Amino acid sequence: MAQLFFRYGAMNSGKTIEILKVAHNYEEQDKSVIILTSGLDNRDGVGYVASRIGLKREATPVFDDTNIFEIVKQTNPDAACVLIDEAQFLKKHHVLELADIVDELKIPVMTFGLKNDFRNELFEGSKYLLLYADKIEEMKTICWFCRKKAIMNLRFHDGQPVYEGEQVQIGGNEAYYPVCRHHYFYPPKLTK
Repeated sequence: MAQLFFRYGAMNSGKTIEILKVAHNYEEQDKSVIILTSGLDNRDGVGYVASRIGLKREATPVFDDTNIFEIVKQTNPDAACVLIDEAQFLKKHHVLELADIVDELKIPVMTFGLKNDFRNELFEGSKYLLLYADKIEEMKTICWFCRKKAIMNLRFHDGQPVYEGEQVQIGGNEAYYPVCRHHYFYPPKLTK
């Protein structure tokens, strides 16, 4: 039975490497997958899913006006699975299209992304995935500064924590740390 999955975690929790692993497992069994990612994420070029450990592959970029249901229906309506990276950047209509892929095309959809931003507010895509997903799973990682579970993302600039500003600033370890609640509010002096 097809379901809509939302796997979320703080920065550095292995979301992208999990997508690449799942895709490999399906394809090793000669089952096709469709991989999509946000068109906003241009760290490795638009239309690529790339992990911090160096694995990278092409993906279909999703922009605000993209109709994901139509992409899947026209590209491969017999796909074994649809995988989506950077799902926090999806819009409400995208999440509803994913639900339609599951319910009408009977294709499982696995989404991976951040739950909350650096201000500790939900992203639009995450909010609606939390509402519409059949299964929700946290991917865990540890705080950059201690051994507690990281549940927040701390943005920093010139060694100082940043708690206000535009929600979207594409970046990795050069701009964000995965942190526990304590270190979100009381970070040690940052050296980056």
